[in-house]
Amino acid sequence: MHQEHPIVIIPTFNEAENISSVIGQVLGLPLSFHVLVVDDASPDGTGDLVEALKDHHPERIHLLRRTGKQGLGTAYIAGFRYALDAGYELICEMDADMSHNPADLERIVAPVLNGEADLAIGSRYIHGVRVINWPLPRLMLSYSAGIYTRVITGIKIKDVTAGFKCFHRRVLEAIDLGAIRSNGYSFQIELNFKAWKKGFSLVEVPIIFTERTEGLSKMSKAIVREAAWKVWELRIRSIFGRL
Repeated sequence: MHQEHPIVIIPTFNEAENISSVIGQVLGLPLSFHVLVVDDASPDGTGDLVEALKDHHPERIHLLRRTGKQGLGTAYIAGFRYALDAGYELICEMDADMSHNPADLERIVAPVLNGEADLAIGSRYIHGVRVINWPLPRLMLSYSAGIYTRVITGIKIKDVTAGFKCFHRRVLEAIDLGAIRSNGYSFQIELNFKAWKKGFSLVEVPIIFTERTEGLSKMSKAIVREAAWKVWELRIRSIFGRL
């Protein structure tokens, strides 16, 4: 059991430029975090870099290698299952591209650690808009997605697509992970919605999000379309009591 150590799940695909720095910063925090990298057979050798780091910190660094690019949602689900099986109570998720500042992890973990919330979300849109280096159309799309989701589903969260979070294990245990089919931003929306509908307490913690400076963004039109349709699916299923 690892009740005293939060674990941070970091999905990767071609993040060799960033992953060593991210892991180093996470391990350097006062709270003794563990890291689980879920790598989708990155051609740039991301998995090999993590393997080398793991040799120096075998207790704190974990690696799941998957065969080929299978998507963000399935990577997180694999990571959640690994963390639950290993006995972790506080399970976090964050990006590998430095858009999430590892220094914010302790503030995101704090409400869950202190029993104030079951799920804490690092929010770009609480206490103002806190995004650096995004073009205006991208910012408007993301911000509008929150309004769109809140109107249709009724959820009160402002940053519905945020991927910087901390769950208490009881949230993930209560959600049927095998029933989740979302993969892009809609994965985050679906997790938030299902946690909320099951009566768990959600809180937003203000962070500053900085657009990646190394590597390529994974954003695509297909991801946006999936999220737009997923909101309606969640609403309809909720009405019919299928959640």
